[in-house]
Amino acid sequence: MEDVSESKVVLADSEEAVAIAGSRDENLRLIEREIGARIGARGNAIHVRGRPEEVTRATELLGELVKLARMGHPITPAEVGYAARQVGKGKAEAGDVVFSDVVLVSDRGKPVKPHTPMQREYLRAIAHADLTFAIGPAGTGKTYLAMAMAVRALRERQVARVILTRPALEAGERLGFLPGDIQAKVDPYLRPLFDALYDMMDLEKAEEFISRGVIEVAPLAFMRGRTLNDSFIILDEGQNTTPEQMKMFLTRLGFGSRAVVTGDVTQTDLPRGQMSGLDHVRGFLPGIPGVAFVYFSDQDVVRHELVQRIIQAYEQYNAEKAGGR
Repeated sequence: MEDVSESKVVLADSEEAVAIAGSRDENLRLIEREIGARIGARGNAIHVRGRPEEVTRATELLGELVKLARMGHPITPAEVGYAARQVGKGKAEAGDVVFSDVVLVSDRGKPVKPHTPMQREYLRAIAHADLTFAIGPAGTGKTYLAMAMAVRALRERQVARVILTRPALEAGERLGFLPGDIQAKVDPYLRPLFDALYDMMDLEKAEEFISRGVIEVAPLAFMRGRTLNDSFIILDEGQNTTPEQMKMFLTRLGFGSRAVVTGDVTQTDLPRGQMSGLDHVRGFLPGIPGVAFVYFSDQDVVRHELVQRIIQAYEQYNAEKAGGR
């Protein structure tokens, strides 16, 4: 006969019960699906029943969610689903995937915080290193969290300005055929940076800062010949730089500045045979004081869970293809 265990998580009141359980107990159903234990809310308590290891995992996760709720942080189904998947697969402890350390509260009141252990390590690296490289697949929060740290540094007057840049691969001949002035031509390449910025700041405030030069969003080519002092600089899509462009960017760093370079070395859009500047620096910059490298994996994807499965499928396909050779 299979061992069956039970536990109970006592909540402060009905308001806390609703915050933990979610609309129509959605959060509890997510934990059930990923961990396996049977979970039900009765009054101000949540009851857990199942195999001992399932009950332990579910109870620990619920305990972490209670701590989060009591600190005033909203609990979303997306966050609960991600945490439950990691805990349910035995890939993480509950305390390692439910974080209360908020980096920034956006102008709309939305808290920005790490959702995975590697994201937390990434934020620590940005806080302590002058130059941080974040390498990994899409959806792992590389650019979004860097933007949050940049806006926080600006708010706290750690820096005088924020500079956001990306390589525009079409900034040569073909870009010239697009209609409009130079800003209209490069806007499509910079749109992801604008989107992240507007998620952190009120639109009018962001546009005011841009007009005053406090926040600058520009193609990488615009960085040439400059020295960037007292700035927080983010280079997005670093895998699309050439080694020469990467060297140009890295040597722009001035006094009182901090830089973050993000990218996915498996997704370069450079011409075939052209080495990526991001891949290039991995060979000789690690170990230099003031430089940090953070590597994300598919386990750090915090978008829709389907994105995580798609990335895993691509990795498996590429591994099998390489093995076939």
